[in-house]
Amino acid sequence: MSMTISELARAGGVGVETVRFYQRKGLLPRPGGVGQSGAGIRHYGTEDVRRLRFIRSAQTAGFALKEITRLLELDGGEDRPEVRVLARARVAALDEQIAALREARDALDRLATECERSRKGPCPILNAFEAA
Repeated sequence: MSMTISELARAGGVGVETVRFYQRKGLLPRPGGVGQSGAGIRHYGTEDVRRLRFIRSAQTAGFALKEITRLLELDGGEDRPEVRVLARARVAALDEQIAALREARDALDRLATECERSRKGPCPILNAFEAA
C-alpha cells in the first residue's frame, strides 16, 4: 500500500499540516523516495497510518508530545512497567485537571445562582471576572 501525504492524513483523521508537524517533531518519519513522475511525492505505508493513529490516540488520552515520543520508543517492546508509570502519571494529571474543572464549575454555578437571586446592582459573574 502506497499513499501520498494527503491520503495518510485522511486515513489518520488529521490534516496534512498535522502530519508535517509530527514529522518536524520526529514522531513520524519522513519517507524517502519520490513518485514515478519525479515530482518529489513521498509515499507512506500502513505502518505510517498505524503510527499516526497511535499518536492521535495517545494525544486524546492526554499525553504530551514528549511522552508520546517515549511511548513510541516503547511500542512493541516489553517494558510494561515504564508504560504503566507513564499511564499512572497521566491519570494523576487528569485527576488534577478534573478537580480544577469541578472547582471552576462549582464557582461558576454559585455565581449564576447569586446572579439569579440578586436582580439589582452589577452582575456577580461580571464582578468576579473583573476581580480576577
